[in-house]
Amino acid sequence: MLLHGILGSERMWSRVVPLLADHHDVIAPTMLGHRGGRAASVRPARLEHVVDDMRRLLDELGIEQAHLAGNSLGGRVALELARLGRARTVCALSPSGTWQAGSEDHRRATANLRATVRASRRSRRVLPVLVRSGRFRRWALRDTAAHGERVSPAELLGLTDDLLGCTVVEDLFGEAARLAPLNPPPCPITLAWAGRDRVFPLEINGARARELIGGARWIVLEDVGHVPMLDDPQLIAQTILTATATESHENPAAANPGHSS
Repeated sequence: MLLHGILGSERMWSRVVPLLADHHDVIAPTMLGHRGGRAASVRPARLEHVVDDMRRLLDELGIEQAHLAGNSLGGRVALELARLGRARTVCALSPSGTWQAGSEDHRRATANLRATVRASRRSRRVLPVLVRSGRFRRWALRDTAAHGERVSPAELLGLTDDLLGCTVVEDLFGEAARLAPLNPPPCPITLAWAGRDRVFPLEINGARARELIGGARWIVLEDVGHVPMLDDPQLIAQTILTATATESHENPAAANPGHSS
């Protein structure tokens, strides 16, 4: 199961799913309150509601445990599902919750995301023209991708509509719940941090994640931004496949796509 970040949808995994399909049955749902997902029935929506929605989906599909991979909010949801015993393995890509509530880095991250929403709303009418430029795509995605020019014009338009269609963004921003420690991990967990993450910087949030999840396998993903699937879907697919292999006690270093400890 692939879980997207806040303001996104299953679209964020569109270039990763085909790379995993020969190895796993792949589910890429859109989460609660996001464009294309189930509407939030309780407001303000909280992280626990998003987690419960994904737990309910697993129940509906008859899946007791799944290999879980998630980015940002999706990584946090994957870790919380693991806490509930629903994960065979977890691959968390720059998961959220690795902040001190009210800290400067947390305020900066939410302020940047709010600014992105405002800018997207103002520019949506002229965006079909602007996205033809690779330079513009790189600039528009500068906070989430290291190489935004690799995203197609159609893909960027879809990502923008997903962003504008998220109804729970302020609910979740207002909660600011910090990840509780997972030590020891309830299943094999891989923490894979984007080396060029501008939303949750490696040296701040990555360091906290390692403290909160003792025993997790740690990888730095080189030359990718906060949503690494946009930069290098092949790297992310291989990272996930390596993480799922840890369940069968295979040596993850043999296929290590980044550098780890």
